[in-house]
Order: sequence, then C-alpha cells, then structure tokens
Amino acid sequence: MNWSLNPNALRGRVAVVAGATRGAGRGIAAALGEAGATVICTGRSTRGSRSEYDRPETIEETAELVTSLGGTGVAVAMDHLDPLQVEKLAERIRKDYGHIDILVNDIWGAEILKGGPADWNTPIWAHDLAKGLRILQLAVDTHLITSHFLLPLLINQPDGLLVEVTDGTKDYNDTHYRISVYYDLAKTAVNRLAFSQGHELAQHGGTAVAITPGWMRSEIMLEHFGVTEENWRDSLKEAGERTGPGAPPDFALSETPRFVGRAVTALACDPKRSRWNQRSVSSGELAREYGFEDVDGSRPDVWRFLTEIREAGHEGRYEDYR
Repeated sequence: MNWSLNPNALRGRVAVVAGATRGAGRGIAAALGEAGATVICTGRSTRGSRSEYDRPETIEETAELVTSLGGTGVAVAMDHLDPLQVEKLAERIRKDYGHIDILVNDIWGAEILKGGPADWNTPIWAHDLAKGLRILQLAVDTHLITSHFLLPLLINQPDGLLVEVTDGTKDYNDTHYRISVYYDLAKTAVNRLAFSQGHELAQHGGTAVAITPGWMRSEIMLEHFGVTEENWRDSLKEAGERTGPGAPPDFALSETPRFVGRAVTALACDPKRSRWNQRSVSSGELAREYGFEDVDGSRPDVWRFLTEIREAGHEGRYEDYR
C-alpha cells in the first residue's frame, strides 16, 4: 500500500496519549499531530515538576510539538496511578470535547527500576520486591485506571480506537524471557489487555490493538550511546571512530519514536481497522501493511530480523530489513 502524509487525515479527531512526555508517547502524539488531530498529552514531567526520571523532557514540549506539526496539542499534568486525577481528566474531556476517538495507553515510567543489562536476569528471589511491584503498578495499574475512566468517552460513538503500547509482540514474548519476572509479566500483561479490552469494545464498534515499537531511538537511548538523532549511526562505528559507547549491531535497525506513532496513525485512519482487534503487532509489521515510513524514509523491522535471521541461525543483511 502506498503511503503519504495527509495533514488533515485526523482533523477533528480527539486523541489522548497517556504517557506522552518522551519516547514512544511523544512519537505517537507527534504523528497524530502530523495528521491534524487534537492530542491531549498527559504525563508527570512538566516545566515546573519532574518525575523520578529527573529528565528535561516535558509534556508541554510534546504538546507544542504536536501543534507545530499541524495538530492541536494540549498538555495535562497528571499521575495515572491516581484514580482521582484520571477521573478529573475524564470530566474535563467530557466538558471540552464530549468524546475521545483514540486512546493510547503508553504509560510506563519504570525504565530506571528496570535497570541496565547488568541488572537483567536477576531471579525473583534476589530481585528487590518493592521495585518489582512498583514496575507492575506503573506498567499495568496505570493502564487499568486510565481505561476505566476514559473508555466510556470512547464507546459513546462507534469506531473508537484503543492502543496499548508494550515491548514485544505476543508471539515473541510467549517464547522469550524478558529481562526479569516483573518486566516479563508487565509487557506480557499489556498485550493481554488489548485482547481482553478488545473483546469488550467490539460490541460498541471499537477496536483495541497492542503495538510494540522495535529498537527505538528514544531520548534515553540516544543519550546512553552518546549520540543524537543526527549522528546515531556513529554508535555503530569501530571503537576508534566513535565518541560514545558502542551500540550492538542490531541498533542498525533502530527506529525513531515517530515510526510507531505513524503505525498508530495508520490504524486510526483505516476504516477497516476492526480486522486488527485484539491483535498484537509491531511497528514494522504495520509499516509493511500500510506502507508508511520512518522520518528518514526507511522501514526498519528488527523483530522480523530477529525471528527470520538471528534465531533461525541464518545470515542476513540489515539493509534488507530497513
């Protein structure tokens, strides 16, 4: 399918991106803005207050990016673990817009708790219990609370779209241990949330889909490898040629956060999107289906590379999966 950016494809549509401060959330909000949507961007990091990440990205910046790309960005500071705050958001949306067309549950906030590679594969009996339970609260409870209060605004008219953002497709996660018991459970649970909520939304004409990006060049990831979006390929060079720590070879198939955002936009623009209901898909899979591209014109698909090449024991070129 041929794809082209249509700045009015979602004009008049109202979207909520829960967890829009950075990473996939910001990329999804931006892509919806490219298509003209009104995007309510929620998160805990604002110009006046930071989450425990203590990073500079803010929801105000995300909302401004949405507007600069042709949509209408609205920043709402909130903690999705607090039911009262989410309920107030629902009341505000009902008053200001009357409904929601698209709800994206991208809340995560546990990257620090997840730890780096040195912390991975720690067995449950050695893992910090409080940190593990906090991971589940941030990754699962937030999604449940948000859906409880906001889905009534999505089902009061047909064709509503719920997107659950996770790490790894169902097929991949079903056969792979993911970092720790807590992380594994969190990311598997989010895929199941799309399945179960899709079952409930179908009778209202709605669609629920779980989407995973590939290896995403988020703000945190770029910073970790000591590169920017402009020179990210430097992280793949030989030790003497790069300024920061080197990235693994598979980083050659990384994608910008906008890529998974365009996957969400493609779904939102598809009048036959119900065929995806309850499914678990990747940004690369949807790019093959809808024909959209990343901002550099590529279509990276690291998940397909892992399953078709790496785990099958074959040799393959990264260029063939980009």
